[in-house]
Amino acid sequence: MNVYDFDKTIYKNDSSVDFIIFLYTRKPYLLFTRGLQTLFFAILYGLKIIPKESAKVNFFAILKNFDNKEDMVKEFWDKHQNGIKDFYYKNKKEDDLIISASPYFLISEICNRLNVKCMATPLDLQTVRYQGKNCHGKEKVQRFYELYPNGRIEEFYSDSYHDQPLAEIAKEAYMVKGNQISKWKFK
Repeated sequence: MNVYDFDKTIYKNDSSVDFIIFLYTRKPYLLFTRGLQTLFFAILYGLKIIPKESAKVNFFAILKNFDNKEDMVKEFWDKHQNGIKDFYYKNKKEDDLIISASPYFLISEICNRLNVKCMATPLDLQTVRYQGKNCHGKEKVQRFYELYPNGRIEEFYSDSYHDQPLAEIAKEAYMVKGNQISKWKFK
């Protein structure tokens, strides 16, 4: 099995950021209220005053202003699926697994379209509340072994050394920067 991080690995940008921008384009007047609040929470997170989880919940709180949340996710991927990098389509296998810190509600739609399995942060689309831990760093390894107790990763791809725990359990690991792929340099 090959395992991939998603944002900036097989998708060219950060899908959460692109999705939030997409939502603001649907209701631009929210920039004056929710947008300022989001900027405030981004600054607090950047200064390490609040944890990533608190910032994420605030960023996605814009969803509370939409009745058709599932439709928004589908429409987003209709417009952004072309952001999947060519190298992924060339390497894609039936048993691929995508593991992402982005919300499951967002990643599951594109994974269904790609016909691959996924694990992601359990952030509820309706309530915008966590239903479990943020799928990041060591948590990705724990979640992998929960689903695949005897699982073996042939190849692992990521854009970030935060994913070193997954790289360590893979037979081969690769760093993805833009369209450049190189062997993982263990730290």
